[in-house]
Amino acid sequence: MAEVMEMLALSPTMEEGTLAEWTKAEGDSVAEGDILAEVETDKATMEMESFYSGTVLKLLAEPGQTVRVGDPLVIIGEEGEDISGLLSELGGGAKPAAKAKPEQAEPEEAEAAPEDTRESAPAAAEEAGNDDGRRIKASPLARKMAEDKGLDLASIEGSGPGGRIIKRDIESAKAAPAKATRAAAAAPSAELHAAAGISEVPGEQQPLSQMRKTIAKRLVEVWQSTPHFYLTMGIDMAAAMKVRKDINAQLAAAEAGYKVSVNDLIVKAAAAALAKYPAMNTGFAGDSLYAFDEVNIGVAVAIEDGLITPTVRNADQKALGAIAREVRELAGRARDKKLKPEEYSAHTFSISNLGMYDIDEFMAVINPPDAAILACGAVKQVPVVVDGELAVGTRMKLTLACDHRVVDGATGAEFLNELRRNLENPMLLLV
Repeated sequence: MAEVMEMLALSPTMEEGTLAEWTKAEGDSVAEGDILAEVETDKATMEMESFYSGTVLKLLAEPGQTVRVGDPLVIIGEEGEDISGLLSELGGGAKPAAKAKPEQAEPEEAEAAPEDTRESAPAAAEEAGNDDGRRIKASPLARKMAEDKGLDLASIEGSGPGGRIIKRDIESAKAAPAKATRAAAAAPSAELHAAAGISEVPGEQQPLSQMRKTIAKRLVEVWQSTPHFYLTMGIDMAAAMKVRKDINAQLAAAEAGYKVSVNDLIVKAAAAALAKYPAMNTGFAGDSLYAFDEVNIGVAVAIEDGLITPTVRNADQKALGAIAREVRELAGRARDKKLKPEEYSAHTFSISNLGMYDIDEFMAVINPPDAAILACGAVKQVPVVVDGELAVGTRMKLTLACDHRVVDGATGAEFLNELRRNLENPMLLLV
């Protein structure tokens, strides 16, 4: 019996994925656990395994197509099995959630008669919500045509079975009222574009990647819902830089194949401080706080499409060298989009370092479920006053962003002071 495999949620925050490549073709045999496709998620490019064994009977999406989680992706069954009935139930293999390419649209005569199998798909697959809470019945082709023509489905009366909107309804609909509705809804965006001069300058509108879509959505949600406050402190990094230089010289002599970075020192120092001040190692959940039992440090890594945060788990229990090796390995696979979901989730505190870009200081946005994020600037030689005398100092600025629902100013300040003690006395990190 043929089985439909749906788009899987390959990351904790994935809502839709872009099919990057099929690794199986129609007619190929497949076993349970075989890799079927590579899918671009909001975090990485992931391999999707088959849940079934048999023959690939039908691929329901094309490379480059975006498909929502839960929508059908491939049909697997016995070789030569008749799947016409199954395709009818799926609406001809096209789902309204998938962004089909124009050449994949059904031919015009496909909806000429109400009894067309494409018009008899289950209502659940053809309904979509409306602003007033009503459900709208429309075929996948009708939805695609309405979107292309800028029509509002809520303003169109369906002539298909059960009042379903079909192609001929779209063809006979007047676009003006729907365009007005769409223009009104897009007014704020249009005003912003006009104010910024975007509409006056030639350019190309570029689609967002799955990662950039998620970044945009989550950052807006966090910024609007989380009351941030910021604490900035200067750190004397002279001793830490000397210890780092000595460690790396010994690693080079031993041909260890890796170095300890400034960021590795910060991760280790922050982990030790979190273990001492567990009030910082918490999260906000609904109407309660959540105290984490592990100290897991998320390290922000810039990649081509945006930003991802690999997690160093139980960082307070790991030696500095182990942290250095793990961060290097995780960052490399993050840039290749090969991280596993468990490698970029479950962080309890985050660190974002722009020191390598010569940034003095900045304020970062908290990365849920964490209650705080540490923003690190560059280590620089600057003039300082020591015992009333002007001298050259080696300094770095750290800015701690805290969720005020969880952390108060005094708690954040105590944590920063402990972090400073760790970095200014780096031998403490080695014992």
